[in-house]
Amino acid sequence: MPSSPSKSSVVSALPSWRWLFRMWMLAVVLALAGCGSLPPPGPRTVSQALPAGTVTPLGKVAGALRKQSGSRHDTGFLLLDSADSAFSSRLALTQQASRTLDLQYYAIHNDPGTSVLLAAIREAAARGVRVRILLDDLHTKGEDADVLQLAFLPNIEMRLFNPLPAGRSLGKLRALSALQDFSRLQHRMHNKLFLADNVAGIVGGRNLGDAYFGQADDSNYIDLDVLAIGGLVPAMSRSFDRYWNHPLAYPVEQLMSRKDLKAMMAARPGASGARHLRDSSETMGTAEAPKPVPADLPDAMALQQVSWTWAPSALLADAPAKLSPEERDAAGSDQVVSGLLGLMQLSRNAVLIVTPYFVPGPQMMEVFAGLRKRNIRIVVLTNSLASSDAPLAHIGYERYRKDLLKLGVEVYEMRALQPQSTRSAFGSSGKAKQASLHAKLVLVDGSWLGIGSMNLDLRSQLQNSEVAVLIRSRLLGMLIRERVAPILNEGAWRLELTPEGKLLWHAPAGVEPAVRRGEPDASATLQFLLKLAAPFAPDEML
Repeated sequence: MPSSPSKSSVVSALPSWRWLFRMWMLAVVLALAGCGSLPPPGPRTVSQALPAGTVTPLGKVAGALRKQSGSRHDTGFLLLDSADSAFSSRLALTQQASRTLDLQYYAIHNDPGTSVLLAAIREAAARGVRVRILLDDLHTKGEDADVLQLAFLPNIEMRLFNPLPAGRSLGKLRALSALQDFSRLQHRMHNKLFLADNVAGIVGGRNLGDAYFGQADDSNYIDLDVLAIGGLVPAMSRSFDRYWNHPLAYPVEQLMSRKDLKAMMAARPGASGARHLRDSSETMGTAEAPKPVPADLPDAMALQQVSWTWAPSALLADAPAKLSPEERDAAGSDQVVSGLLGLMQLSRNAVLIVTPYFVPGPQMMEVFAGLRKRNIRIVVLTNSLASSDAPLAHIGYERYRKDLLKLGVEVYEMRALQPQSTRSAFGSSGKAKQASLHAKLVLVDGSWLGIGSMNLDLRSQLQNSEVAVLIRSRLLGMLIRERVAPILNEGAWRLELTPEGKLLWHAPAGVEPAVRRGEPDASATLQFLLKLAAPFAPDEML
């Protein structure tokens, strides 16, 4: 039997292994930095939205609807409170646009449902619609990089905002290539807009992907959007144009060629399998008919047949300069989250907050303390650790949880396993029984609604750029309360802080045990790993 090494020999060997590991990591970072660097900003075409008032079929519909309403307000709103309406409204705008389509998104996923929508976008381009797609670059890797094929089709321009220097084939290691410019890596374009003919637009929490439209098999997002027609849409388009024409918006063809993209797709493991958008790679530059809508997805809605709410409104939009800390401080451009905090301070009776990631920070906690001193009721619905798709964000939330309860803030955490009644409350029905909260809204006094891409966390306030609409409407406020109530009552844990400073999770009626004393449904391993990571996770990075 071989003798075991002595303790001293094992200990003496450890430094060499640590040295080798550090050298390997350094080599990886240097290799990635060397193999990928951003090209200098090249020539690009400055373009603008379709001039407001241009006569289009969609414009005629919007004008007729406003005239029919008899409202003095020039913008109509439709709450997209189901997965079906969220998908069908986007499909309707795509099919009915006659001049322009402008899409601004944090992520576009390459999956079956999205391919239906993107096929309709290709068909719109083939019939002469100018399409501009502005996408943050963080998630354009793996299969999702296939959507970059659209950049090489006639009438479609595609730009990547704040691109990472390394190639998309490097997967998770790709982010290491930007460590030499870590501050820039942290600033992401989180905006979400879908605009047609500068007369109709969608803003909200959804990216483009099956999980956002209730079509994923394992877990879907509970999310929310609003569709606007009329007067506010040109402001949404102006915000899009600011980003589109910004120096950090790189045309895809400046970052990779069509040949590079096809080679990357062919080299990916399992490249011979179905890739949803793969079929278009062999027909670049040819007109394509859209794929038929699957039976489990809705047909495009008729905008004339839905009930619109005409109301006063405003757009809150961060400036692209927010991506630079120096420019952000000079411009004071953290407008979305700070604007919503200012709105909360005007409350006279109640504030409802729905946010998937909740890291308040000192300024927000100060606002909450001031509201509670005036006996303003504050209700917060956020993810539990088990339902969150971003466990690291839970680290920041946990730091403020007890202090929130001490102030008298009512805190609810959504359960991962949801009954059908609550899964469909915000439009995430589908087949999956699990759900993750992704809706982002603030409702003040039941009548002022802020809805958009922002989370109520320091990342949205200080790091990412965001966009939101602010609407004054008691009807929309009532609809929001009706959809939140089932989740609070049937699909969420209600938190309580005992006099001894211990946390209790109260289950909805019918769920046993009725009271939990630890993070419900979250594994001990996950909780342990988050405790290890907590000292290295500053709030503004979560």
